[in-house]
Amino acid sequence: MTTYGLLIFHGAEELDFIGPWEVFTVSSALRQGADTAVLIAERPDAVRCGKGMRVLPDHTLDDHPPLDVLLVPGGRGAREEQRRNPKVLEWVAATAARADWTLGVCTGAAVLHAAGVLSGRRVATHWNYEDALEATGDLTVVRDARYVVDGDLVTSQGVSAGIDSALWLVGRLHGRDHARAVRRVIQYEPAPPYLADEPI
Repeated sequence: MTTYGLLIFHGAEELDFIGPWEVFTVSSALRQGADTAVLIAERPDAVRCGKGMRVLPDHTLDDHPPLDVLLVPGGRGAREEQRRNPKVLEWVAATAARADWTLGVCTGAAVLHAAGVLSGRRVATHWNYEDALEATGDLTVVRDARYVVDGDLVTSQGVSAGIDSALWLVGRLHGRDHARAVRRVIQYEPAPPYLADEPI
């Protein structure tokens, strides 16, 4: 059984955690409900995300089951408030140290970096945050990969790339055929990802 914990906070980018949530919960369904995914926030109140969606957490930082996987999304809230929030940073550092895997999506890298999780690691982040993250000098930003695996750390580029990293993880945990089955259920086939500028 795998327990996935997805951190949410005001200003979090919705798809950064909703995309992986879909992957993790479909994976669990295909495994007859063997796994659990929970949303975790600093407080039990509803969280208003970056585009206005309101989400209720399942647990708080002080009251949640042990996590095998920690996911930290990005968004304005990650870049501004949460990377300066001592309680969240302390929790992220401690939880990442105990979890089997830590995932950062988009500018969730800002929170992971402030918590000390990214030091000396190879990481991916949103293209518009790469220079700022690289300027810290204590990590290596990989600019040409949708996601990067460095030991027990998986980081991804922006928004939809979190789905890629989540699929990689369920493949690592439960096998490539399982990950392909999850991808088929959610009909995620971004190849090519964008055709609107092509002639018809």
